[in-house]
Amino acid sequence: MAMKQPDDRSHFLLPDLGEGVAEAELISWKVSPGEMVQEHQTLAEMETDKALVEVPSPWSGTIKDLNGSAGDIIPVGAILVTYDIGVPEKASGVAPAPDDVAESGEREDAGTVVGNVSESLTMPSSFQRQSGTVIEETSAGKALATPAVRRIARELSVDIDQVNATGRGGRVTASDVQAHASVVTSPETSVAPAIPVTAPQSEAENLPLATRVTQPIEGVAERIPFRGIRRKTAQALQHSVQTTVHFTVVDEADVTELERRRMGYEELLGRRISLLPFVMSAVCKALRAHPTINSTVDDFVEEIQIRSVVNLGCAVDTDHGLMVPVIKNADELSVVQMGERIAELARGCKERSIDREYLSGGTFTVSNVGSYGGMFATPIINYPEVAILGIGRAKERVLTRQGAFYAGLVLPLSLSCDHRIVDGAEGARFLNTIVAHLEAPEKFLPAV
Repeated sequence: MAMKQPDDRSHFLLPDLGEGVAEAELISWKVSPGEMVQEHQTLAEMETDKALVEVPSPWSGTIKDLNGSAGDIIPVGAILVTYDIGVPEKASGVAPAPDDVAESGEREDAGTVVGNVSESLTMPSSFQRQSGTVIEETSAGKALATPAVRRIARELSVDIDQVNATGRGGRVTASDVQAHASVVTSPETSVAPAIPVTAPQSEAENLPLATRVTQPIEGVAERIPFRGIRRKTAQALQHSVQTTVHFTVVDEADVTELERRRMGYEELLGRRISLLPFVMSAVCKALRAHPTINSTVDDFVEEIQIRSVVNLGCAVDTDHGLMVPVIKNADELSVVQMGERIAELARGCKERSIDREYLSGGTFTVSNVGSYGGMFATPIINYPEVAILGIGRAKERVLTRQGAFYAGLVLPLSLSCDHRIVDGAEGARFLNTIVAHLEAPEKFLPAV
């Protein structure tokens, strides 16, 4: 949470709540205006891309204003809380907008303090700037604005060069863009002018086109804001699909003998243990035999990174959306330890208490779709990893061995790979290695 805060302690800027976090959703306030708070007392509960975070007060003082409401997306570096320091406020009596704070040198971490602003973001009143001192555009016709403000303008479909600048030095602020957008989309000006019948085709082509038509929608039972984990997961999946070249190879493993050993472990431990830790142990063995699969890719420098550690991600379904905790050095764990670690991390995800360090750094991911009834799947790679394994539901089938029929248990497996990094033959060989381990558990499991 390192960030330079104002020396006079008049306001508190939202810090980076985790490595590279650019924004956070305000879940709830834990204090009220007029309340005296102590240093380190929790001010608010906020949600980043993966975790719930309690934001503490950096110092003791009396709360004057709380900037934002539950559900607002607050950019890192924005004024979160204003404190009553007992002196008159400067000039306009309005707290500086987030982009002006950066210019005045009150915050550091320039590369991590500004992020995307959702269309549903409501600008707190303390962010608004008086419009009495409008500064004309520069002679070149190009607006002066930070990348964050330009991003807001793009999201609101605002031509930033047409916005009246009220910021210091003639800069366009976020408030200026919001004000311009509210005027453009007001009921009096939101309807595009009709195209005259006599207008030349070239003129008609230059007229603005509507990007969205608001129409009543019938039968909507509930409206859920597209935020939090689900929004971040969607962004990650979309990036993966647009960046990687997916191919999927499927196979089945006869896990009849593995199931007998699993039941023996249950009897020995006196508690249930699923097939998942056994499969993940087999995956660890296969990753060591096929190091190309245990890779990540850095598209920025066009580099394939063969990893020396096996950090297995395990997809977990929660009420808040899909989360992928990472088991560090998974190949060093026994099956029992693997099962305990899976349960511990899954519990942390569902309770939203998991540390951020366990939500990144994976080298390969396993998704157990079979626990919900699925058979085969086409899982999406957890970029920048280069492969992911989907585990289906094991089912009893009539199988044959050396001409004899027997009732066996078959486990479906689906492996998706990034074809830019992994050739089809290598993907098939890797999956064959997993199947071989699962069908001969005595090779990687101690006797029970």
